Amino acid sequence: MRALFVFTPAESKRLIGKAVASMEEVKRAKEQNKILVGHGSTNVFVAEEILGKEKISELLNRNSYLSGVILRGILCTTLGKEKPPILVLNRGNIEPPAATMADMLKDFGRDSIFIKGANAVDIEGNAAAFMAHPEGGTIGWAIGTILARGIRLIVPVGLEKLIPSVKRAVSLCGQQTFDYCQGLKVGLIPLPGAKVVTEVEALRTLAGVESFQVASGGCSGSEGAVTLVAEGETARVKKAIQIVEAIKGEPPLKPRKGICQTCVPSSPAQPKDYKFDGLPSRCPHEGKAEEEIPPYLRNR
Repeated sequence: MRALFVFTPAESKRLIGKAVASMEEVKRAKEQNKILVGHGSTNVFVAEEILGKEKISELLNRNSYLSGVILRGILCTTLGKEKPPILVLNRGNIEPPAATMADMLKDFGRDSIFIKGANAVDIEGNAAAFMAHPEGGTIGWAIGTILARGIRLIVPVGLEKLIPSVKRAVSLCGQQTFDYCQGLKVGLIPLPGAKVVTEVEALRTLAGVESFQVASGGCSGSEGAVTLVAEGETARVKKAIQIVEAIKGEPPLKPRKGICQTCVPSSPAQPKDYKFDGLPSRCPHEGKAEEEIPPYLRNR
């Protein structure tokens, strides 16, 4: 049997969130080990599927569990003081916020899980994430520990972020290599050894069907949509249809942009005494009052 599915970005995030939460290593880590869920739009849905929507709504504003964002046609960030602490689960229980990433990962081992979203994924399954913080932010402070210890890195990312080559993209980025940038200057860090979960892996995990992306894009709320064709045994494809129909109409997140006039590098993982003095400008709108920035960026 064959079925064609169209996923808006929000629907993709919900599907991927369900798949990550259903993975055996994630369920096992929730019961016996530790899980860190980094900030990110897809990770909001992952957290809701792991802990439940009601639990997450009690803990945080789902629209603020983001850090770097692409909105209003630029690279931007959310307001530091509005970001909730990074979620760290210890046998399913939420740990109090730790001061640094080293503290957060202190007891993480080979069966613990680090969940990090991405800004890019290529056809070979490589993923990469933007870094707007000059020291790499959450993933910059974590990647060495992840690779040194063999902590399991899971990267949920929708195919709206499909690019030709992560390797090539990484070589073209770097905060201080740009003479002009629409919003924040960024580096791009590859996520080696990650288990990447796109809509394709999600459908395979949840329904046991194989799928292939055949189109991208849309309009009237379907901008960024991806179209997949799924194939498999009739019972499995029907299961996939039930899962997909149940998530249709998923509303998108509505994050608020940062305040340009007071924007500084901000990450929940950075040391409390982090010094901002002497850092080069990261954005053409940095430090500007509301009336000084373009109209399309005003009114958070």
